[in-house]
Amino acid sequence: MPGIPTIGEFVPGYEASGIGGMGAPANTPAAVVDKLNQEINAILTEAKMRTRLADLGATPLAGSPVEFGKLLTEEIEKWRRVIRFAGIKSE
Repeated sequence: MPGIPTIGEFVPGYEASGIGGMGAPANTPAAVVDKLNQEINAILTEAKMRTRLADLGATPLAGSPVEFGKLLTEEIEKWRRVIRFAGIKSE
């Protein structure tokens, strides 16, 4: 829409992103979680996968289940603050 500023131009410091990841039920054995993590991280290093994700506008972030949990916790808190600041209420 020509002539209409982007949110980043209108709201200084604006940032928003989405996160995708894999999860497993809470009681999944650690060995299974570790194996899944190892295989997923391996796939994320493959050139074809990195190219496809880049084509979709995504940036692959390999890491551990603990790191992913920390990232999710940080994102939840960030958006919690936005919701409180904006006074957003569910219907």
